[in-house]
Amino acid sequence: QVQLVESGGGLVQPGGSLRLSCAASGRIRSIYSMDWYRQAPEKQRESVASIVLSSGRTNYADSVKGRFTISRDNSKNTVYLQMNSLKHEDTAIYYCNVDAREIGTAGYADYWGQGTQVTVSS
Repeated sequence: QVQLVESGGGLVQPGGSLRLSCAASGRIRSIYSMDWYRQAPEKQRESVASIVLSSGRTNYADSVKGRFTISRDNSKNTVYLQMNSLKHEDTAIYYCNVDAREIGTAGYADYWGQGTQVTVSS
């Protein structure tokens, strides 16, 4: 199995910053990409940012471009999301998603973290 542990959520004022982390562990043979999603109350889960581990290629939702930065530490199987200039509408549960291949398996599968709450409020 692959386990994901997220950290870094919390309460922050508008305009503030937070840094989320997600560490993957377990029977990991390789990881293709690591992504961040979020789900606000009564809304569908949406993709926020993604990064391909081998190339470092990134992709962002239009709503966070220029404010959020995704990065990774391949040696630690960890992905980060630096969130700056936070807005009320960024309030959501943020989930880490990993596209990984387990040892002894033939293909890649999606794994999800438990989520971390980010609340932007004055």
